[in-house]
Amino acid sequence: RKKTLESRVEGLSKVVYHNKLGSQGERVERVRAIARAIGQQLGGDVLAHSADTAACLAKTDLLTDMVGEFPELQGIMGGYYARHDGLSEDIAFAIEDHYKPRFAGDELPRSPTGLVVALADKLETLVGMFGIGNLPTGDKDPFALRRHALGVIRMLVEKDLPLELTALLSVAVPAFGDKISDATPALAEFIYDRLAGSLREQGASAQEVDAVLALRPQRLADVAQRLQAVRAFAALPEAPALAAANKRIGNILKKSEGEGAAVNTALFVEAAEKDLHAAMQAIVPSADAKFAAGDYTGSLQALAALRGPVDAFFDGVMVNADDAALKANRLGLLQSLHEAMNRVADLSRLAA
Repeated sequence: RKKTLESRVEGLSKVVYHNKLGSQGERVERVRAIARAIGQQLGGDVLAHSADTAACLAKTDLLTDMVGEFPELQGIMGGYYARHDGLSEDIAFAIEDHYKPRFAGDELPRSPTGLVVALADKLETLVGMFGIGNLPTGDKDPFALRRHALGVIRMLVEKDLPLELTALLSVAVPAFGDKISDATPALAEFIYDRLAGSLREQGASAQEVDAVLALRPQRLADVAQRLQAVRAFAALPEAPALAAANKRIGNILKKSEGEGAAVNTALFVEAAEKDLHAAMQAIVPSADAKFAAGDYTGSLQALAALRGPVDAFFDGVMVNADDAALKANRLGLLQSLHEAMNRVADLSRLAA
């Protein structure tokens, strides 16, 4: 072991990674750029620097005879050599852990530095492969993109990372220059699909998962709390009627897109529309405050009190009035009700 890991970095530029995505050396530069950006967001300059150092060295053990002969030791040998080179335990752990989680149920990286590099490594693979149109089909997934997506999900969720999914994917795109097209929307959908499957495997109902993921929540660490809130809401006696009303409102708004106006209380004619507006004024601010504080269950439970006024509105008010101003005002009222009700999840997905 005369060669240090650092002395091997240059050699990675001679190893082909993918004919459309360049060498392992180019790949390492991309992983470094992504790791710096994520590190900066999660831990400022200090974490950005340690993640950059670890990412720079993480693939160098691929050039050692040991890993050449025993590929399953990749990462593990890198950590061992890093200690031998006198690098810090933090960097050694990060190099060792950056392939994790390698399979379902595998442990996650042990340190913040390792977590950032593992996240950057998986994102580089996903964004690159989607960006050149190399998607998994049927049983074929040669680059293990499904596994990488689940790894990203687990790290975001189990480590409760304050990162937003679309922004996280977008951070990785510039590192590729003109080698790829930006496939962020398709990749985000792929990740939500994997998340939905994973949640159903963990025992959530398809309906609950559908309601929560329909909103495409950006913080995946939030999803479990949203599911709990939906489950608690669905058990309330008011839930079926409110879910059905929500579905009805959604359909009305879809048919009359752009016709709604800001609510003008002077245009209320029927008692039921006045009552619904008054109930919303009384209830929605409290539901919103609970939502903002992360109390999703409390937020949905507060909205249950709208059941009576909502039912009365549909019994006593003609939304599609002949008078255009009246119709626009009623649509505006329904629009604000719809927004208030669907912050935690799309409740219409709970309708029978």
